[in-house]
Amino acid sequence: MIAAIEGTLELRGSDWAVVKVGGISLRVHVSSSTLSQLGAPGDTVRLLTHLHWREDSVALYGFASQQELELFRLLLTVSGVGPRLALAILSGMDCERLATSIASGNVDLLAQLPGVGKKMASRLVVELKAKLEKEWGGVGTYLSGDSADVAAALVGLGYSVAEAARAVDGLPASADLSLEEKVRIALQRLAG
Repeated sequence: MIAAIEGTLELRGSDWAVVKVGGISLRVHVSSSTLSQLGAPGDTVRLLTHLHWREDSVALYGFASQQELELFRLLLTVSGVGPRLALAILSGMDCERLATSIASGNVDLLAQLPGVGKKMASRLVVELKAKLEKEWGGVGTYLSGDSADVAAALVGLGYSVAEAARAVDGLPASADLSLEEKVRIALQRLAG
């Protein structure tokens, strides 16, 4: 198995890159977040990889981080999710926000991802929630309802899952507060 490649970036596409390793140029499928971290043609790049082997094709998928690679492999364990859909999902949402959304059961947010409808979003939650808890230390699994939405919003703003969880812990459960007000209170907690 090819665990990683390091070489010179030759070309970039919308969801792929060509990396020259020694005398061989490899086409690697990548998410939009990984693509944005590659740099310009001529730069040296290093990608962690997943080799996907089927009867009729062989494809190499590359990732800028171990976290993204692990989440890609978890997505592949879901019935009906192939490597192309898994890559599209990772392109639609950063890893921490995706993990938080799955762990908290936020089907509505997941259904907005490219290629994912309500049915697939529900399947992602059902099949991955326990795996995320086991392999990622329970990211956001104790959050529900508005708390999960507030945490997802904070992760979307760039905070880590742990920071978001601390900020929403103990938020008032008042139905009088809107989601925006709860996010504002959580941001104040993070700032102070």
